[in-house]
Amino acid sequence: MSSYSAEFANLDDSQSYVRTRRSPRVWNESTIDDLGSEQRYSSWPFIEKLARGPQPYPAWIIEDAAAIDTELGVLKTGKEGDVFLVERATTQRSVLLAAKRYRRREQLQFSRSQSYTEGRAARRSRDNRAVSNNSLYGREVAALQWANAEWSYLRRCHQAGIPVPYPVQIDGTEILMEFIEDPLNPSAAAPRLQQLARHDPRLAILWDQLAETMEKFVTLGLTHGDLSAYNLLVAGERLVVIDVPQCVDLAGNPQGLDYLHRDCVNMCEWFTAKGLPRDADSLFTSLLASMFA
Repeated sequence: MSSYSAEFANLDDSQSYVRTRRSPRVWNESTIDDLGSEQRYSSWPFIEKLARGPQPYPAWIIEDAAAIDTELGVLKTGKEGDVFLVERATTQRSVLLAAKRYRRREQLQFSRSQSYTEGRAARRSRDNRAVSNNSLYGREVAALQWANAEWSYLRRCHQAGIPVPYPVQIDGTEILMEFIEDPLNPSAAAPRLQQLARHDPRLAILWDQLAETMEKFVTLGLTHGDLSAYNLLVAGERLVVIDVPQCVDLAGNPQGLDYLHRDCVNMCEWFTAKGLPRDADSLFTSLLASMFA
């Protein structure tokens, strides 16, 4: 894959994040000894296997110990963390990755309801109390909890055939994952579903993928919990699910079925508004049948 440079801004939903082509980077001894402030050595060779994505590793994964990561800009900002575009490169090749970094200590502004996490609290009572009290230590614990939860769900979803970005690695509160490009515009990230126009010819295909994806979640005993057109990417005619740290256990969480129904309502209302009428109760009933099949 070619190398790129990029400048990102906080764009609205009608815009795409665009990067511009530049000459491939060539690393030599002098550049390796003089890394910039936005560069670092790849940590891939030094992390445990459980901190790497599921095997077999995709062919585009760079495992070279000499690889250097360069931060290129911000893809998305949020209250709990930000997503950055990162290029991992060697003298021979490079790949673009998305780096989701959960904030720590005083920067944290966690807003996700604790009702998402019922049944999966920290094992240590001290950690539970700290998170509940929203102390500095508690916010750091919360960051690690959310990062580890998203990492676990990304791995489980990928292995179950759910279309999520491939999880490359986790290191503390940072998750590196596949960068989803827009095949219709190679210079841009894939747009969110929210950006599709009314009566877009891809709506029916995307709905079929969404229904199948929700069924696969249910088969795992999960629902996304916060499913909307804002956390679904459209890569050409392929739907990709993002932002999964709040996945809800349908059996272990007393509000699990309520979250599943809410996901159904959110998505059916969105597709209906775009000119493809869909009934939330019918979808919910169908998913329940799959759950108890």
